[in-house]
Amino acid sequence: MELSIVIPAFEEGGKIAGDISAACGFLDRHDMEGEIIVVDDGSGDNTSSAAGEVEVGGGVSLRVIRYEQHRGKGYAVRRGMAETKGEYVMFADSGCCVPYENALRGLELLRSGACEIAHGSRKLGESRIFRAQSLYRRICARFFRVAVDMLTGIGRELTDTQCGFKMYRGDVGRELYGKCVTDGFMLDVEVILRARRQGRVIKEFPVEWTCDRDSRLSPTRSFWGVVRELTTIRRIPGEDEQRRPFSG
Repeated sequence: MELSIVIPAFEEGGKIAGDISAACGFLDRHDMEGEIIVVDDGSGDNTSSAAGEVEVGGGVSLRVIRYEQHRGKGYAVRRGMAETKGEYVMFADSGCCVPYENALRGLELLRSGACEIAHGSRKLGESRIFRAQSLYRRICARFFRVAVDMLTGIGRELTDTQCGFKMYRGDVGRELYGKCVTDGFMLDVEVILRARRQGRVIKEFPVEWTCDRDSRLSPTRSFWGVVRELTTIRRIPGEDEQRRPFSG
């Protein structure tokens, strides 16, 4: 299997069918054998049933994972990554903010051996923003980046740590996510820190992006959770630890 696509979802009953159809269409157009794994993060709506009703092509498999308790996006992505089988793996946020055709840029980097991890970035010169975030969210994003730099030391060479469109060599992605402990939105930061400790090569590629104004992330509601997660991430142990199976 060439590509596994993980889609974390929380109360996305109105969007998830479109997400799956877009991912399936991408795999079909490029003759890729792949799988789509939807992880329903304890939704109270019809996300799981809507996902399960989508018909996919013969070269594509669809799995829907659901658990009752809402745990957070990070937990959902970790759970999905643990189930992947692809030579390459990726996760994409619900809502198709980034068209799946953009994944070809990341796959080219991975297939060529230029890197082991490829991040979509909204901040590169070639990226195209069709609908930007509100001024309020842009201000919050600036404060967030300062906090990440101060608490983790990631620095500015990676221009967009939070874009929900990331790709990995399959074995690398499964190993990294298998060690992570973050349940919330700061999982991206933890994965980057762990990858750097292992000496993994990360490259960014430009994307086309449209802001989803129906996002489930509330900057004010999530602020203290973000601070707690960043503080915890800063204390993660070194890479002498063994990969642990996903325990749920």
